Amino acid sequence: MGTRLRDELQDRPKGFLCLGQRPIIEESIETLRNAGIAEIVIVTGHCAEYYAQLQERDSSIRRVHNREFAVSGSMYSLYCARDAVHRDFLLLESDLIYEPRALDTLLAYPDPDAILLSGQTGAGDEVYVAAPGGFLRGMSKNPDTLESTVTGELVGISKISLELYSLMLDIATQAFERSLLYDYETDCLVAAGQQVPIACPVVPDLVWSEIDDPDHLERARATVYPEIRRRVSAARRDPDLT
Repeated sequence: MGTRLRDELQDRPKGFLCLGQRPIIEESIETLRNAGIAEIVIVTGHCAEYYAQLQERDSSIRRVHNREFAVSGSMYSLYCARDAVHRDFLLLESDLIYEPRALDTLLAYPDPDAILLSGQTGAGDEVYVAAPGGFLRGMSKNPDTLESTVTGELVGISKISLELYSLMLDIATQAFERSLLYDYETDCLVAAGQQVPIACPVVPDLVWSEIDDPDHLERARATVYPEIRRRVSAARRDPDLT
């Protein structure tokens, strides 16, 4: 619902923030298309009508609505998509801005399940990931609570196999008996990582930002988004640039 950005959003979903000429959700969809992703499922909640209008402009998008969005966590939204997901998939947040190689890294990564990590951003409100040996063991906003040293920061883009998704659904179904406030990353993926290997590739210099609060938004506008556009333009001029 983006309560920390209420003044900026004016009752829009966070995906409809504009840093350039278009909402960031539309830019993310274009980046996905350019990476070869043909099918896109969006789980809606607050102000779902904005996504209905988006689907009218792009009929290839499929929408699934989380009717319990106000009282549930991100894993319940992912649970709502279970009838719409029939193959391995990339999972992204709608309030992310990122350079295309974030997707390229995961799509090329050999492991079927992978959570993308970056180097230190200093953005505030970071989620730190411990991945000894390259595989998920823990996540926390407080690195002191992790049993292993910090491997990187959680970006919010993951590659999920159907096998892992099935396990996550099983774990979540049990958790929902207690509460719908269950997160797919810090709760469900961490629990699943105790049973199956979930790789955590790190791109130390990845340029990206989530936009959760006014400080994130200011940083995104001032430095992150311009640098993403600069890198995209440079890559178009010289495809061999990394």
